[in-house]
Amino acid sequence: MPIPRVSLEQWRTLLAVVENGGFAQAAKAMHRSQSSISYTVAKLQEQLGLSLLKMSGRKAELNEAGEALLQRAWQLIQQSRELEDLAHHLQAGREAEIQLVVDAALPRTVLFRALKKFAQNNQGTRVQLREVILSGSDDLLNEGKADIAIAAQVPKGFLGDKLMEVDFIAVAHPDHPLHQLNTTLTQYDLRTNTQVVIRDSGLHHQKDIGWLSSEHRWTVTSIETAVHAVQEGLGFGWLPKQHIETAMEMGILKPLPIETGAHYIANLYLIFGNENTGPATKQLAEELRLAAKI
Repeated sequence: MPIPRVSLEQWRTLLAVVENGGFAQAAKAMHRSQSSISYTVAKLQEQLGLSLLKMSGRKAELNEAGEALLQRAWQLIQQSRELEDLAHHLQAGREAEIQLVVDAALPRTVLFRALKKFAQNNQGTRVQLREVILSGSDDLLNEGKADIAIAAQVPKGFLGDKLMEVDFIAVAHPDHPLHQLNTTLTQYDLRTNTQVVIRDSGLHHQKDIGWLSSEHRWTVTSIETAVHAVQEGLGFGWLPKQHIETAMEMGILKPLPIETGAHYIANLYLIFGNENTGPATKQLAEELRLAAKI
């Protein structure tokens, strides 16, 4: 691969001239002599075979070619800064990447609040996010593919702390036949109607939870699909409250008047994937704990 003739420092110098409005101002900002700044920019234009600047009085401005090239150069400068930040993070013992496994029942407001807060001071650490249902987290923890898991259960061989509770509510579209009965519902009423069920994403130890005695079932692979299916009147189902609050407020979904078991509480646990947890992983875990308390 040929070595670039133009250095990153030359692009930085040109950017300083443009941002500060001239060679003298750039020299002051960069703590260099004006002759050094002028030479660097002149050498840059010579190597490119292009004029990049035009003078407007005493102010240096980019010409059309300069604007096109400096826009790309600015991206290179930003990338170099990010690379330096990453090196600083690695030097401090911070992880380059965190594998975060999250049960889909975790409210998105909690997840993204934590990630946004974490990103403010950890731009050098990538987060690899995977969403699972029920025992899907077990598989990834056992395979060593999760640094942090937010899961509905703590698998054998791991320790976990309770993060939060998720309320699952039995709901259906207001026009669903169950609502048309206009009475308190029994298990018999539910059994003769179609239930929308979310499939466990695990491969090895799949577990079904909740009431699953309906004679007819639609089985889907995500909470979002289950919510849409119930909203469209395809069946009834127990869905996480925070995923359907807006739909209930709009009257698209309505809680079922079930005699017992109209809702149940599921616990979500925070689990570390290994004992040697790095500082960035610990910080992300703390942001998840704080976000869950709000």
